[in-house]
Amino acid sequence: MKQLRIFFAVSLLAVLLALCGGCRRTDEIPEGVPEYTVYYLDSPGLKLVGNSIGMEGTDQEALVQELLSRMETVPAELDCQSAIPERVETITFRIEENVLYLFVDANYALMDSVREILCRAALTKTLTQIQGIDYLSIYCAEQPIVDGTGNPVGMLSASDFVEGIRDVNSFEKTELTLYFSNAAGDGLVEEKREVMRNTNTSLEKLIVEQLIEGPREPDSYPTLPPDMKLLNVMVSESVCSINLDSAFLNNSLEVREYIPIYSIVNSLSELPTVSRVQIRINGSQDAVFRDKIPLNTVFERNFEYMEGGEKN
Repeated sequence: MKQLRIFFAVSLLAVLLALCGGCRRTDEIPEGVPEYTVYYLDSPGLKLVGNSIGMEGTDQEALVQELLSRMETVPAELDCQSAIPERVETITFRIEENVLYLFVDANYALMDSVREILCRAALTKTLTQIQGIDYLSIYCAEQPIVDGTGNPVGMLSASDFVEGIRDVNSFEKTELTLYFSNAAGDGLVEEKREVMRNTNTSLEKLIVEQLIEGPREPDSYPTLPPDMKLLNVMVSESVCSINLDSAFLNNSLEVREYIPIYSIVNSLSELPTVSRVQIRINGSQDAVFRDKIPLNTVFERNFEYMEGGEKN
């Protein structure tokens, strides 16, 4: 039943965003002025509408303030409403590295689930356009916002909100190549796995989720803690950036320190779209895994740890 609720929520989000009314432009933008899209809700409150504007400057805090102000004040030419409810009176923020932390008052929680998803999408898609801000994390009354099932939403990126989906109920059978630990905890073993996936779920996200779920073969052993959460995943220029919560660092499984790293890296690198992997913890690359492996690097596949040596 819980999985059904989660699927319904994701499907509902996909349907609503598929109805996105596109982008408009109410003002002429001078040549050379950076262009941003501010997202509103259409008049019935059923879909997002983007309005292109020009904004100069590079100061991140000033740009955040200006974009929030624009989101709250809808141009008269648009038959739209603000995605941020009027009852939300207080919005503050701080920026840490590439994450924008947004703090809203308790009135944010009074939105129904559909409106909140659309508001979340509008905020994310608008504010992550600022250079150097890749993720948005929203807190309501000092607590991380949660989804309809009570689970923390986590960090958000624009890629979390897909547009142009034709059939949110389409599934396909997919074969994955995953790498888990051997019995000794010092090597990786390959596991082929067939899964039915919603075509709106990225393969990168699916692979990490399957690694967290753990192995199915008797001679394979887990490499990631079962309570670990994938906060975000995105691919750019063949680099897959995954954002995990701190449970990854608290991995107490009896495996060598490099096994969890290359379980992820080698599994993702099986995809033709991925050649390197970047691992973040709560949006930061400053962590050191088990006090030995700095995460401020980009990892490439390494079959040295495969049982039987390098893969051909």
